[in-house]
Amino acid sequence: MTPHDVLTTLTALVAHAGGFWRQEACGVTRSETAIPALLHTDAYTPATTRRRLLLIGGLSGRDNDAALALQALEAYLNAGSPVTDRVALSAVPIGNIDGLATGTAPENGAGGQPCTGYPPADAFYDDAQNPERRYLWRWIGMQAPDVVVELRSGAVVSWEASDPASSLATTLQAAPFTAQDQLLAALATGAPNQLGAIPGLCLTTPPDALASQLERLWSALAPPADVPPSSARRTLDARRARTPWQIARTLASTYGYTLDPVVYTQGMAISGRLRLHRLDPTSPSPLDDLTRLAEPFVSGANPPLDDNAGTSTLGGFVWGIDLADATGDPRYADLLIHMANRYQPGVEGGAPPPSDPTFRTEDMAMNSMLLGRAYERTGALRYLDLMTPFLLNAQIQQADGFFWHCRTAPYYWGRGNGFAALGYCEALSSLPADHPDRKPLLAIHQRHVEAMLACQHASGMLPQVLNFPGSYQEFTVTCMLAYTLARGMRRGWFDRRYQAALDLAWQGITERIDETGGIVDACTNTGVQEDLRAYLDRPAVFGRDDRSGSFALWLALEMAQLQGEV
Repeated sequence: MTPHDVLTTLTALVAHAGGFWRQEACGVTRSETAIPALLHTDAYTPATTRRRLLLIGGLSGRDNDAALALQALEAYLNAGSPVTDRVALSAVPIGNIDGLATGTAPENGAGGQPCTGYPPADAFYDDAQNPERRYLWRWIGMQAPDVVVELRSGAVVSWEASDPASSLATTLQAAPFTAQDQLLAALATGAPNQLGAIPGLCLTTPPDALASQLERLWSALAPPADVPPSSARRTLDARRARTPWQIARTLASTYGYTLDPVVYTQGMAISGRLRLHRLDPTSPSPLDDLTRLAEPFVSGANPPLDDNAGTSTLGGFVWGIDLADATGDPRYADLLIHMANRYQPGVEGGAPPPSDPTFRTEDMAMNSMLLGRAYERTGALRYLDLMTPFLLNAQIQQADGFFWHCRTAPYYWGRGNGFAALGYCEALSSLPADHPDRKPLLAIHQRHVEAMLACQHASGMLPQVLNFPGSYQEFTVTCMLAYTLARGMRRGWFDRRYQAALDLAWQGITERIDETGGIVDACTNTGVQEDLRAYLDRPAVFGRDDRSGSFALWLALEMAQLQGEV
């Protein structure tokens, strides 16, 4: 059996399933091969009455284990509605696809062994030997199935269970796991991915006994058996139940308390705290500590920014008008305008300094936030004359609607595309209705958003590299896409056809924000990279992250307004 055989069989199974499976990818190997997966339509549906099972096969990379997993998927289909109506089965049938391709099983062709070594502690997702471990660990954890079932080919039937006292294990006469560093044992221990445990079963069986053993499993899941939702799933349920206001307050209690260093990741959070209090005056007032924070910059106590300060630094003052409106002190608005005045006309058709001359997507967001606000405050058209030509002349949007990171980096980096979406959204928010550049900017923006939505995962998230299935589900690009959808629907740029996509993105984001404002898998600070591999391997932050907190706070406030909470 080859990887091509596996993919061909999966395609046939999807076609035969009648719509409840879709072909996906759950990770990327060192050979840049996507790890294939089948997702049930209820894999991420909060309200499903089905028990969500995830089938894992082929971690060994051996063809007999991969064949066994494919045989199990076919058996599930053949069981018909008595089983498919009760059980939502998703699958990773060949977790070590490189081992299968290279014939190096149980190794993966890069010196790693995906069968053991769990839980992975770090190197998300830039592990040179064992990327499969990282991708599987997070992908399974954030999907939060009720039970994970691993299949292994063997001469004698045996069941193992992470909790031998559970009703499933008792019915199947399963023994406890002996290797605690295997995937299923680790998923059932402690609070994986800071969510909760996920029970696991491992079936070792010869192929001719598989059908009868699966019948035992389906019977063990049938009423009156009561297999509860996993702890991980219940944690995600609780996170989703929070309102946008509740999430905004959590984020505002964590982010936006410093301007050291001066950078947009701090400035956006400060702006978000001010917006929250303006929209919800019952929330704690941030004015005392923010005026103290801002005073050195308006009093002259702090030295002026370096003449070479880039747009990300200037974006650290995006809160200026918000604070001026909240306090009645115009000095804060003057500070923002002073930063906007640092932009100068560039060469004909070029980017206005201090923008990068290669038209980086980061500058699309920073420029629009600053220049658009300066125009709104002053009415001076020179700010729009710097902002809109930059967006129209960039020439980095491709025929498929996506943006390169910049003219010299032809890669569809997720957050890079998020920056572009945010930049056009902010520009449209400031442009007068009759401005001649409004219509072409809106057309670019709408085409871009359509392209981004085409690669939205069933979880609601977008990938780290938009055109590379299996690259990790990244937090910041999803925030920015959802923000531009929510604002666009409020402002009339997008109609209610986009509501389902926005709701799904919001679901994915809320599941990835914990009770203290920590987040899951945000691409770390990223300059222009040399090749695709560098973007795929870019480290992902898990926990507190100023950048992610800022974007999520802006999104939560837009969602609150869209949902009529203000």
